[in-house]
Amino acid sequence: MFRSGFAALLGRPNVGKSTLLNRLVGQKIAITSPVAQTTRHRIKGVVTTEKGQVVFLDTPGFSKPLDKLGTYLTDESLAALSEADVFLMVVDVSQPPGKGDEWVATQIRETGKFVLLVLNKSDVLKNKPVKLLAHRKAYNELFTGYPKVKALSVSAKTGKHMGELIETIIRKLPEGPAYYPEDAVTDQRLREITAEIIREKVLLNTREEIPHSVAVGIESFNEDDPAITHIEATLYVDQKSQKGILIGQAGSMIKEIGTQARLEIETLLEQKVHLALNVKLKENWRKDKIFLKSLGLAPPEH
Repeated sequence: MFRSGFAALLGRPNVGKSTLLNRLVGQKIAITSPVAQTTRHRIKGVVTTEKGQVVFLDTPGFSKPLDKLGTYLTDESLAALSEADVFLMVVDVSQPPGKGDEWVATQIRETGKFVLLVLNKSDVLKNKPVKLLAHRKAYNELFTGYPKVKALSVSAKTGKHMGELIETIIRKLPEGPAYYPEDAVTDQRLREITAEIIREKVLLNTREEIPHSVAVGIESFNEDDPAITHIEATLYVDQKSQKGILIGQAGSMIKEIGTQARLEIETLLEQKVHLALNVKLKENWRKDKIFLKSLGLAPPEH
């Protein structure tokens, strides 16, 4: 009996959904950073075992949209509610639940579908068992009276209880054939992963200075030379001051971002890479529907 289906990772921003997805599939397919709402797409991660195949959907975190990009991110998360067979509500159990957690739990309860309450970052409070117990109890109470729920403490950072998580999800999926080949780990194209790697290095190196003001467009991805892949990318910012921060003194910042990204892309492609980065000012790009669509960050017209 083989089971297959879709499992959506839901939760507030920055609770560890992308880290969890990378851990589940066994390699990096989603970027991570300390900045909230790092994820901008519903990234599919595929896990196949002898008993079944889970297609995990990593969604942007739920938060109040402030512009067209924010609306797109919220729509991506809401769409996963109808598409998924089961849910993983990922929470940071080192912190008590807040209004955002209550809202996500309400959305899930209204679907009537099975939810695995994933208590992530449980290792953070390993020396404070009383506080950990209190937080666990508070999160469980979000689903009081809801019959289709199970809680599991995990650590996306260390991999604790990942096997049990996958087995639990597969048992709740419908019978059916695999959606993807056995060795598939994601549906993302190399161009998309490359753009996200570059954006991650921007977030990690600039932090609060340029939170969500950067978009990355891949201008060319040339694999004609078997010895080296040539990639050219443009980093778009929406303020002139941000352009200066990204470039850095004598080009130091953009050089560091480029070096970090290139090394990771070379690991991904398993060959040498020449990476050229440009920085361009595009004011209010987060409100420009046509520009967002060109980057795959806006829903298609119906």
